[in-house]
Amino acid sequence: MKPAAFAVVAALALSALPGAAAAMTVQEFLTSANRIPRNPTALLRADARRLMSEMNGAFKAVRDDQTAAAAAGRQAATCIPQGAKISLSPDMILDRFNAIPASRRHISVNQAVREWMAERYPCPA
Repeated sequence: MKPAAFAVVAALALSALPGAAAAMTVQEFLTSANRIPRNPTALLRADARRLMSEMNGAFKAVRDDQTAAAAAGRQAATCIPQGAKISLSPDMILDRFNAIPASRRHISVNQAVREWMAERYPCPA
């Protein structure tokens, strides 16, 4: 295998490892979102799909944490009803992320979603 081909294969393999990619911060999310035009073709853009994927991953992580806590007999940080479909518009997401103080926008999108869902779906005490 040629060195260049090996480097590409190695990079792809490393990117598939959990945690290999750095978590997107709220600031990075907002910066990228602000570059996307507000029109019907926005969903065709790779950067828009990447942001949607980031949000889907964050919600999956929150649900997975909730499921793991329940399986371990621990109190979960969120109590999203089983099977509940969470529907958020892009404006709702941007409003929420823009409401995060600039000094805290270094947190990951996963953490921001986790905090949001803990407020929206608190667990009974």
